[in-house]
Amino acid sequence: MSNPDSGDRNALGLIATLVSVAAFLIAALGLVIIATNDSSKSTSTSTAATPTTLPVSLTEFKITPSALKAPPGQITLSIKNDGSQVHNLQVTELNKKSADIKAGATDTLDLGEVKAGTYNILCLIPGHADSGMKAVLVVEEGAAVVAAAGQTSAGASMASANASNPSPEEAAAMNKRMADGMAAGLKAFTSTTPNTKGVGNTPLKPTTVEADGTKVFNIEAKIIDWEVSPGKTVKAWAYNDQVPGPWIRTEPNDKVKLVVKNSLPTTTDVHLHGISVPNDMDGVAPITQPAIEPNGGTFTYSWTNTDHNELGMYHAHDMGQVAVLNGMFGAFQVGDVPLPTGKTTNNITQPNNLKVTQELPIVLNDAGTIGLSLNGKSYPGTAPVAAAPGDTLEVHYFNEGLLAHPMHLHGVEQLVIAKDGFALTQPYYVDTLSILPGERYTVLIQPSAKDLGVWAWHCHILNHAENDDGLFGMVTALVVADPNAPKK
Repeated sequence: MSNPDSGDRNALGLIATLVSVAAFLIAALGLVIIATNDSSKSTSTSTAATPTTLPVSLTEFKITPSALKAPPGQITLSIKNDGSQVHNLQVTELNKKSADIKAGATDTLDLGEVKAGTYNILCLIPGHADSGMKAVLVVEEGAAVVAAAGQTSAGASMASANASNPSPEEAAAMNKRMADGMAAGLKAFTSTTPNTKGVGNTPLKPTTVEADGTKVFNIEAKIIDWEVSPGKTVKAWAYNDQVPGPWIRTEPNDKVKLVVKNSLPTTTDVHLHGISVPNDMDGVAPITQPAIEPNGGTFTYSWTNTDHNELGMYHAHDMGQVAVLNGMFGAFQVGDVPLPTGKTTNNITQPNNLKVTQELPIVLNDAGTIGLSLNGKSYPGTAPVAAAPGDTLEVHYFNEGLLAHPMHLHGVEQLVIAKDGFALTQPYYVDTLSILPGERYTVLIQPSAKDLGVWAWHCHILNHAENDDGLFGMVTALVVADPNAPKK
């Protein structure tokens, strides 16, 4: 016999099941609706602005355009190296960097989604940013994209135009720009008064001489304002407020103390490059000494010179990749480089009574805040060298940079008499002498009456000496004039 309540229970169970299914379907439908709404929201919010591609040209030493503009959103830089040496790009605030780009090659740099703001762009090759390879990217709502690199205007870089085959208009713009730059630079260079503040290589006398004859020299390392070229002042790392640091001369067998005060915000040391000192005085922290503490720390280097001449440099080793490039270097001399008296070179015999009328250190640099420079100055801030027929100039080249520099003197030969302070048994003549980083060369320059005039003197890596505005960087001149000639 069937249970009379079973049918009701079955009916109730069926109703409950149907209600559960309905609830499930309603919930599922709700999820679908929510998902659909979320999807539509996502679609509407992820609709990005049109990606922006900005063409950029790299040359020696410019980034063209120097001010790029774009609206916020996805930005890509299309980079072409229109120069003659390797360049790259970094967008500093975004920490985005291109590959090193060879001359004539291209690269793209994806900056991603870029918000409104101003971003600094520079070439990271040492010395290039400080020689002018800087630009800014301005990202703002409604910004119109700047003209593509290579579309020239009156102020455009000649190298960003078709420099190998310029149109008449482009050639005229190039000529005018260079002529204007050359004229302005020459006027400053030949000025009778210094056109920049500050002079390096000033001879440093001992602060004291101790009872046993020890010569004590004091130098202080600190960051200063230094005018590299007219109107261009940088934060230089310097010794005794000058770049190069003071020129220190001692004699063979001298007892020497070099007292160093560190007023930098970082640790430092002083390496006597090319000078014979005991191991614990070599100045290489932490190998031979503890680093000199910042903000007033001191260290005294003490030694006795060798019994023969030496020609070296002093510079930082600790933090050297920053300090030296930014100006912390100087000449250190022990006695005189022997002169080649009585020797015949290229059928020219030096007299036995040869006397130097002018001794001149020329420190080469190519990086850091100082950049491409001679004795801490860039043309037209470099000082011309004056001589008269019959003079003998003794020039010491010191390369404190990162690159080799072939130093070329027009018109007058250079007689190479020593390398790294070591006298050559057979001197030789050159018109171009290549000096590698860390090397020192000594040359004699002996103008005669046939050499009257102003002779260019420069690094023969051409973009170290000239850009779109004319001469710049590692350029000076030798002025040979007869002091007895009537004045015009």
